[in-house]
Amino acid sequence: MTIKLAIAGARGRMGGTAIVAGTEATDMEIVAVLDYKHDGEYLHNGAITDTKEGIPIYTSLAALHAAHHPNVLLDVTDPDAVFANASEALSLGMNVVVGTSGLTAEMLTDLENLSNEQQKSCIIAPNFSIGAVLMMKFAQQAARYLGDVEILEMHHDRKLDAPSGTAVKTAEMIREVRAAHIQGHPEEQETLKGARGADIEGMKIHSIRLPGLLAHQEVLLGGEGELLKIRHDSFDRKSFMPGILLAVRESVSTPRFIYGLEKIID
Repeated sequence: MTIKLAIAGARGRMGGTAIVAGTEATDMEIVAVLDYKHDGEYLHNGAITDTKEGIPIYTSLAALHAAHHPNVLLDVTDPDAVFANASEALSLGMNVVVGTSGLTAEMLTDLENLSNEQQKSCIIAPNFSIGAVLMMKFAQQAARYLGDVEILEMHHDRKLDAPSGTAVKTAEMIREVRAAHIQGHPEEQETLKGARGADIEGMKIHSIRLPGLLAHQEVLLGGEGELLKIRHDSFDRKSFMPGILLAVRESVSTPRFIYGLEKIID
C-alpha cells in the first residue's frame, strides 16, 4: 500500500525536511500541501511555481481532501494553526500526525476525543528525533531513583514556544514516576523573577534561545554526592526524518490517539 500524504507547513524548515523524507520513502506519495496562501500553485524544490511538475498547493483542507483523498495529514505548522488543521482533518476522515509543540492540555483532550469519535489516528510528536525520545525514556527510568530533576532545553532563536514541547513531555513522563516535591532550599527566594525557571510539580525547566542552536536538551538528576546528566543534541534536521516516517506509517496501521513517539518505540 502506498500512503498518500499531505503536508501542512511544507514551506517551513521542518516542512522541507518532511518533504525530503516523504519523497525518499518508497511506500509514500506526497499528493498535496496545505498553506495559507499560493492556492492553485505548486511547490517544487522548495520554490513556488506554476508548473505542474511540483506538488499542488491548497489553502482549503476540504478542497485538498476532495481532490486527493490523502490517508494522512502531517502538520508541522505552528500552534495557532495546527489545532484547527488537525481537528478538520480528523473530521474529514484523515489520519493526523502533528509535529508541532505548544498545544494546550485542553487541545490535546479535544483531539483525543475527536480521534476516538472518528476512529482515526492522531499522533502528537513533540519531537521526531528517535534519540530525543530515547533521552526522555532514559530520564524517566532514572527519575525512579534520582527524584530531584532540572531540565535545560536549548533551541534556535526562531522557535516560538517556551518551554519546548520536548521539555514539557519529559517532565510529564518523569511526573508519572516521581513524587511531587519542592526542590532546593525550602526558604529559597528568587531575587530576580524567573531565575529558577518554569515549575512542574517542583521540577524546573530552563529555556535557552540562541542563534546557532538547533534542538538540544539536558536532563540533570541529582542525588547525594552524585549527578547524572542525560543529554541529546540534534545538529541537523535530518535527525527528524526517521521519526517522521515512523509516525506516518504508524498512523495508518491502528486508529488511535498517541501523545509522544515513546508510545510506539519499544
